[in-house]
Amino acid sequence: MSAMDKLPVAVIAGVGEGLGFALGKRFSRAGYMVALTARSAERIGRLAGQIVQSGGQAFAAPTDLREEQEVKALFDALESEHGPVEVAVFNAGANFRAPIQDTPADMFEKIWRLGCYAGFLFGREAARRMTPRAKGTILFTGATASIRGASHFAAFAAAKNGLRAVAQSMARELGPKGIHVAHVVIDGMIDTAAVRARFPERVKDLGPDAMLGTDALAELFYQIHAQPRSAWTFEVDARPWSEKF
Repeated sequence: MSAMDKLPVAVIAGVGEGLGFALGKRFSRAGYMVALTARSAERIGRLAGQIVQSGGQAFAAPTDLREEQEVKALFDALESEHGPVEVAVFNAGANFRAPIQDTPADMFEKIWRLGCYAGFLFGREAARRMTPRAKGTILFTGATASIRGASHFAAFAAAKNGLRAVAQSMARELGPKGIHVAHVVIDGMIDTAAVRARFPERVKDLGPDAMLGTDALAELFYQIHAQPRSAWTFEVDARPWSEKF
């Protein structure tokens, strides 16, 4: 494929079987060359293969998003080997639940490094490539914890609140430069096989359409990216119809 024929690039960071994979599929259907990023080369390689088998364009780009040099190398490789990155989605994170007095300091830092610090690295490197072109979209996956800290979730709330603050600052700085930065608050349980296996009774009690569908969420992310710049969204919150808020 010549430089003239290269597809626009979308990089999805933090790809698992759920939302990350759905995002990859959605941007692939829109005509993007999709880079799937996570630490597990086996998993993202398999998921990229599924996108290719369905007619899309995707590849695995194993990266530890907590490591600055690896994130820099990721964007350097994408830009030099595949083309300009037009969309960058940060979907990584980790959760931890414990009373504050039982929360280990190293666990608190671990959750923050993946949920917030890695988002800063990823967003910064995307911005460095997009700003000279005055074009691009940077999207961050948030959670209920992005806007309020629940009991027993201090580590998770600190990471998600911090990520939202990073996204807010980036949006205000980069919007006038042509870069659309947005943050999606996911308020509710995401419907994945892992969630159904871990919480079977709760899922049963919730009833139909009471969890967030991954494909529906991916469509929301895509529609934010597709907004005309005369009406950009910074933040949207998504929840099932039955979720209390």
